Amino acid sequence: MLDKSSKIYVAGHHGLVGSAIWNNLKSRGYTNLVGRTHKELDLTDQSSVRKFFDEEQPDAVVLAAAFVGGIMANSLYRADFIMMNMKIQCNVISEAYAHKVKKLLFLGSTCIYPKNAPQPMTEDCLLTSPLEYTNEEYAIAKIAGLKMCESYNLQYGTNYIAVMPTNLYGPNDNFHLENSHVMPAMMRKVYLAKLIHEGDWQSIRKDLTIRPVGATIPENGEKVRYEINGDSDEALILKVLSWYGIENNKVNLWGTGKPLREFLWSEDMADASVHVLLNVDFKDIIGIEKYSSVHYGASTDGDVDRNHSAGRGGAIPSLGEIRNCHINVGTGKELTIRELSELVVKAVGFEGEVAFDASKPDGTMRKLIDVSKLHSLGWTHKVEIEDGVKKLFDWYKDSLK
Repeated sequence: MLDKSSKIYVAGHHGLVGSAIWNNLKSRGYTNLVGRTHKELDLTDQSSVRKFFDEEQPDAVVLAAAFVGGIMANSLYRADFIMMNMKIQCNVISEAYAHKVKKLLFLGSTCIYPKNAPQPMTEDCLLTSPLEYTNEEYAIAKIAGLKMCESYNLQYGTNYIAVMPTNLYGPNDNFHLENSHVMPAMMRKVYLAKLIHEGDWQSIRKDLTIRPVGATIPENGEKVRYEINGDSDEALILKVLSWYGIENNKVNLWGTGKPLREFLWSEDMADASVHVLLNVDFKDIIGIEKYSSVHYGASTDGDVDRNHSAGRGGAIPSLGEIRNCHINVGTGKELTIRELSELVVKAVGFEGEVAFDASKPDGTMRKLIDVSKLHSLGWTHKVEIEDGVKKLFDWYKDSLK
């Protein structure tokens, strides 16, 4: 158990996930928290990460930093999603081990599960069939991260735990029209379509001043990049917003609206994550007290050399196959994207049309996780989707003030 004076490094503390975990820790009396912005610390740079750990010497690490985006971004920038996330994970986990961090919590995603996994998805369906193609690279990176935690535990006797949250939404969400997740992007589109219909250009320009929008639009056989902000010409603003399916009193969304999705309020996710960080050890998950040769005296002071095994700890093959030790974090409840849009429309007060473009991909038709393991470890969600959508729109409006 970490005491209240423990130094905890939260990687990604300004993001949707990290900020919620940071606030949850503070609410529990953990005030010795350390965070760095991307500008202050580039987690993809190995030497910078090593220097940070040398200076700070944290007792625990929450690895919530990630290179993320929506369906469109994942489809287009495939190399970036696997490379950037692998760099972040490898650098932080390796330096955490080198600096004798007591506890590490790795945040992943339920996109790690196969496209056609049996529903609801248990942790054991990992790597049983092909992944969803649109975000395959991001999923592979996250699978590598949870396997690194699992493997460090078995070889070196560490206490690194991986949690896999379902689709998240909440304060500090990313409302970027190209790179955000489904709910915030949908909410912003509906809100802007409402403002266009009302002729409220002051509010439209305020929105675009705080969150500028860019779009690459095909024109005459070429791709032309446009950037708009609060000072842009009205006609150009309407042109770019139309590219994203935002029109006067109408919003066009990708797909049929039929896919089923599960959503978790980010502050609930944070509460679950901190519960695991403070109360759950790797041994509790696998039911084995001594799961590494290190627990029986094997040393870990040797160099990593494939020709020499001395001082490298070691797993214990006689324990059998120990895998899928991560924990699903979610609600265990689902709704269709169309039903979600109806909740968003109600929260925004939109009286126009929401249309679905069936020529665009839906992605996986159903993604619901089994949260039995999480429940057995003592945690269940609190915020239902109907209340959460209202809370998110209230936060979004406040962010525009």
